[in-house]
This record gives sequence, C-alpha cells and structure tokens, in this order.
Amino acid sequence: MSASPKLRLNVLDQSPIRPGATPRQALLETVELAKLADRLGYTRFWVSEHHNTNTLAGSTPEVLLAHLGNHTRHIRLGSGGIMLPHYSALKVAENFRMLESLFPGRIDLGMGRAPGADRLTAYALNPANQFNEKDFVEQLMDLQAYLRDEKVPDTIHERVMAIPQSATAPELWILSSSGQSGLFAAHLGMAFSFAQFINGTGGPQAVRTYRERFRPSLELAEPLANVAVFTLCADTEEKADELRKAMDMQLIRFNRGEFRTFPSAEEVRSYQFTAEDQAHLLHNRARVVSGTPAQVHAQFTQMAAEYGVDEITAVTITADFEDRRRSYELLAEAFELAPAGDVAVAQAAW
Repeated sequence: MSASPKLRLNVLDQSPIRPGATPRQALLETVELAKLADRLGYTRFWVSEHHNTNTLAGSTPEVLLAHLGNHTRHIRLGSGGIMLPHYSALKVAENFRMLESLFPGRIDLGMGRAPGADRLTAYALNPANQFNEKDFVEQLMDLQAYLRDEKVPDTIHERVMAIPQSATAPELWILSSSGQSGLFAAHLGMAFSFAQFINGTGGPQAVRTYRERFRPSLELAEPLANVAVFTLCADTEEKADELRKAMDMQLIRFNRGEFRTFPSAEEVRSYQFTAEDQAHLLHNRARVVSGTPAQVHAQFTQMAAEYGVDEITAVTITADFEDRRRSYELLAEAFELAPAGDVAVAQAAW
C-alpha cells in the first residue's frame, strides 16, 4: 500500500468540544494533536477561527499558533483561516510577522472572507464590515504590501510598516468553499485551499481555474493548491461506519440550523435516519472520506488526481479523542509518512 512520494498530508483542527468536555480540554487536545502530527511527519497543522459557538473552541488562531509553536519542532503551523474582514490588514500582518519571527520558515497565513459566525457576531467583531469582495481584495493587497515592506508613494505604505521586521515571511494562502476567492488567489499570486469539507461540489474545477489564471508573485512563482476534507480512518470497516454515522448526524444537524455538540456514541447507536435525512446524506456524501486505511488511501489518491494537487488536508472530528488521534495515526501509516526525526537524519546523511 505504497503512496506516491509527492502526496503530502496536513491537519486542519477546529478544536471541537466533545460531549461532556470543556473548551479547555478541546484546546489541550489540539495541542496533543499538533505534537502527534509533528512526530508522524504531517506537513502542515492549521487551526480555524470561529465565534459565538459552544461546539468549537478555536476563536483566535494567532494566539493558539504561538502556543503550538512552542510544542512542535518541524511541522508548518498556520491559520485555516483568519477571517480577514474582521480585522485590519496591518494587525494581521504584524500578528503573523511575530509568529514568523518566533518560528521562522514554519508559518502559513491562511485567510478567508466568511464570517466564521452569524452576521450579528461579525458586526460585533467589525461594525464597518460590509461583506463585499472589493474590500476583501483591498485588504489582501494591503496585507501583501505590509509583508513586502513596500514603500508606495502617496499611500499609507509610504509611512507605516509592519513589525517586527523578519528575514522570512509567512506563506500566504486564500481559503474558499465556492471557488470565487480562488480567483483572488490567482490574481495576487497566493496559494489556494479548497474546503471540500464545507462544499462537496465544484472543487476540482475551482482549482483548475485557479491554475489557469495564476499570475506569479514575489512570494510564489507557480500555483500551489490543496484540498481539505472531513476524514475518518479506523482499524475496521465497522468502526469507520460508526464514526461516519456520527459525522453524518452532525452535518444533518447543521443543515437544519441545529448547532449542538458532536453526537455521543449512545446517540449514534439509537438514531435512525429518516427519509428526509437521506437527501442530506446524499448532499453531504462528498464532504467526508471514511474507511479503513486502505480505503481512505484509495479515496485520497483519487481525490489528489482529480484536483491535480500533491497535498490533502484532513479534518477529523469524533466524540472520543482517542478515535480522532487513531485516525491520524492510521492515515500516516497508510501513506508511509516519514516521522520528522527520520527526515532530519536522512537529510543529514545525504
């Protein structure tokens, strides 16, 4: 079951609050997963931004990333993503310059324009937010200018700089679940990540369009893309089916506007899908990859070929933390990831 050596694996962790757990426990589990992913040889570990919810604990990626940097050694750390319209471009640039200065060559700045919350909460975060594309693109350009230390005459960039100064810069990614922001990524020469775990349709075409329209930038000479998908990997098909049913239940709840904690094992065992549920199951089918290591390996390999990418990001949520941890362990084994220490030894020997 040998994988293509070019296929890299990433983690996107949303700090989900398990049934009966606290937000603090959720954050400590994120730290444990980052350390595990670092040891197993994953390429990136991203954390998300959500607000006004009792199901996810990750509200400030820049703060959490600073903590994760002190508990990992090799893996790239990033935001998946910062919801840029909530903030000023200068403040985001300085947050991630600080991270890059502390952990040089390891920081990804992934950005999106979705609220990451309801509209009222988005208003509370930034009352001036108009939710329009023009403002988002201007913010992206401002951010790029700050990180480049551009001194553009007759603009704010002539007199204001982002600190601390750094010899390296964070890698810039634009996140999208529709493909529209992929056009912005292409125009500005940034990397692009498609969120298939949010939208199961249109991803391969969005990435193809991004590649076709990509314009090289100072930071990125060629297009760079990945895809993120809910992933549940288990030792047996029976266990994988159990984890998949729980995820299906949670997605159906979200489709109905019910934002509750992840269903417990007892809830999963007793729940029977209704005729109405079947339509939701069909709609959400492509958002989730599940199965044994061999089955997930085959699905990931096919997905990478459809997207034309060489890295896939796994988003794993389960009611039991050990199931979540085991899923990432099995995935690493299936794709024969090289533990970080082994890579360092191999490079030194070469």
